[in-house]
Amino acid sequence: MARCLILNASLEPLSVVPVRRAVVLVLRDRADSLVTNGAVWRSETVSMPSPSVVRLRRYVRIPYERHIPVNRRTVFARDGHRCQYCGRPAENLDHVIPRAQGGEHSWLNVVAACKRCNTKKGGRTPAQAGLELASEPFRPEPHWWVAAVVSGDVDPGWEPYLSL
Repeated sequence: MARCLILNASLEPLSVVPVRRAVVLVLRDRADSLVTNGAVWRSETVSMPSPSVVRLRRYVRIPYERHIPVNRRTVFARDGHRCQYCGRPAENLDHVIPRAQGGEHSWLNVVAACKRCNTKKGGRTPAQAGLELASEPFRPEPHWWVAAVVSGDVDPGWEPYLSL
């Protein structure tokens, strides 16, 4: 299903929605299409390019800071769906410092891991298991939620608005 990036009037990314929802926003004059994806939406009386990025005409105030949850989808997106110990495709989440040893379920302690490395590591730290992390876990930037929402690659037309 095609997706569309919704920007606030200030060009701040707000969400990712199905293209159908973005078309309705544009047709109701609530948003302006900034980038199109090449497809065309047609009805009996109207024909319009399919939007890929739209900007709302009115500013929407977001009274909270967006927090990215630490879950399978977001950790895999951060780690590129690769095991952080050997580089193979990831299948599991691994706590660098095991929870049994006082490790927290946080961005700085959770990485993607393949089944083999996760089993080898068990309830030990990487040093105790003879493993080494390819890269240190980190807290994602504010707009990483887009990568977690979208399956696959981010649309190239979105990149100027996401600063990825």
